[in-house]
Amino acid sequence: MGCATMDFTNLGDFAATGLVNVSGLGDQQLHLEPEISPECCFEDIVGKSSAIQKVLDQVAIVAPTDSTVLLHGETGTGKELIARAIHSLSSRCERAFVRMNCAAIPSGLLESELFGHEKGAFTGALMQRKGRFELADGGSLFLDEIGDISLEVQPKLLRAIQEQEFERLGSSRTISVNVRLIAATHRDLPAMIRDEKFREDLFYRFNVFPIEIPPLRERREDIPLLVNYFVSKVAWRMGRQIKFIPKRAMEALTNCPWKGNVRELANFLERAVILTRGEELEVPVNELVTSSETMVAVGMPSTFRQAESSVIINALRAASGRIAGKGGAAERLGLKRTTLQNKIRRLGIAKATYSY
Repeated sequence: MGCATMDFTNLGDFAATGLVNVSGLGDQQLHLEPEISPECCFEDIVGKSSAIQKVLDQVAIVAPTDSTVLLHGETGTGKELIARAIHSLSSRCERAFVRMNCAAIPSGLLESELFGHEKGAFTGALMQRKGRFELADGGSLFLDEIGDISLEVQPKLLRAIQEQEFERLGSSRTISVNVRLIAATHRDLPAMIRDEKFREDLFYRFNVFPIEIPPLRERREDIPLLVNYFVSKVAWRMGRQIKFIPKRAMEALTNCPWKGNVRELANFLERAVILTRGEELEVPVNELVTSSETMVAVGMPSTFRQAESSVIINALRAASGRIAGKGGAAERLGLKRTTLQNKIRRLGIAKATYSY
């Protein structure tokens, strides 16, 4: 099987043309395309927004090289899909793409998973086992959630990346490999370095070519396309014939903050398809109201501190500036009066921002 081919001169055009259309039918419904051709989606990456096109342009630039790539983005933004795209567009595409979620493996077993072990290397090591680096030799190794790697393992990982060699646990024989590293995390690694939870030299080894994956709230124009894609995909799998979606439902989906990003959207739409009995998608819009009313109201702040501050300010405004008592901001937020007062002081919220 050959490698995926693509015109690297404008990968953004590919993203824009490889999508299904959502066209209006009347004032109440939108038409959902029942079929999506394979050419319309590369590695399940769907979108034509400038934010996702920027990412795909970066993928096109770095994929043909062997440089290490660091993907950073919130949970559910599709970091593994981007990693697979980089591998598929590289000269290593016919070799293995090995993935490993560092957060899912206990720290005591992480070294063995990375580098392998010999029989009898530790209790329970009943046979020789190759590690992920060895399995990925000649191909690409995707290390997800690298921010969860313990400080004890980080020096050995640094050596493996830098020298492309390591020893299995229980062995003194050095194994050399040729592996392309792609790493991903949702954590703030520079902050972890300041807190001495992540090695600075290891960060620089990973951070050769960083790519920031945008959250779904920063690419809202892609949501109708993603809705069309996921509904068509799930409906086909379940044998359903879903042709329409209410405009009100599409607007609610587009305005929802989607804290879990594309993964949350996909799971929500699967539930909607399960609930649907006719040709019109039955979206449980009431489930979206609570999750979106605070975040949408504050204009989707980019940091947690901004989000927390905005939610508190809105609660204070709704309570006419009152903190305690029935109907006060503390009650509205489900907080103790003293807790809310401490948050207001910590966030530096001035009275002028919520009193009229």
